Amino acid sequence: MAPVHDVGPAPDRAPASPEAVDGGPVSWREQVGAAVRDRLPLWVQARCGVERRGALAVVVVLCVAAIFAVQHFWAGRTQPVRAPEAVRAAAPAAADPVPSPSPGPEPGPAPQSSPTGGAGIVVDVAGKVRRPGIQRLPAGARVADALRAAGGVRPGADTAGLNRARLLTDGEQVLVGEPAAPGAVPPGGGGGPGGSSAATAPPAGPIGLNTASVEQLDTLPGVGPVLAQHILDYRTEHGGFRSVDELREVNGIGDRRFEDLRNLVRP
Repeated sequence: MAPVHDVGPAPDRAPASPEAVDGGPVSWREQVGAAVRDRLPLWVQARCGVERRGALAVVVVLCVAAIFAVQHFWAGRTQPVRAPEAVRAAAPAAADPVPSPSPGPEPGPAPQSSPTGGAGIVVDVAGKVRRPGIQRLPAGARVADALRAAGGVRPGADTAGLNRARLLTDGEQVLVGEPAAPGAVPPGGGGGPGGSSAATAPPAGPIGLNTASVEQLDTLPGVGPVLAQHILDYRTEHGGFRSVDELREVNGIGDRRFEDLRNLVRP
């Protein structure tokens, strides 16, 4: 019979690795889960049951919270603010250039109206002149112009009382060197030989407003040289009187004076 040897206690063995316990290789997820589970507080381990799924859920929650924290920090960071750029108005499209007018001659002074221009008047030159008859003269002509148009005064004619500087009116008669017809008032004041004035004599009949002179109008009651000139000015501006009633429109003639003159004048 073989001798029996006394065998002492067996030496301690190393703890079985996870691979030995489970019987297979352990994945990295399980390793991460075990590491996180060991570092969790006890109340968390108790809440999650210290299982692998609970540890993975906690990891996911932490990752999501970290992502949100990073996003919130990035969105709330201080960013430099740039001043807005000045908006420059677009220049309008250049239109077709308008050709500038070529410089012309500078306008000279306006030509002065000649005595022969404008509206004319017609007068009757009678008496001792070389060519008696109707004479057409420019407006503003005087007795001297009418005598010149009629060829001048005949030798021996008395012209001492003839006012050659008097302005003529349209339709007037200039009588030279002959007395006026009885009862007629010669326009132009030629009541005596040579056209002498008879301003002091009362008018023999109604005075024509379109042919009377200042001297003739001065013989009317209440009419002086100033008012007589106003009547002539109105006649010149309006082309004559068409009726006696227009005498009311003359400056200086009121209703009372018009009643005094109504029967003493005619158009």
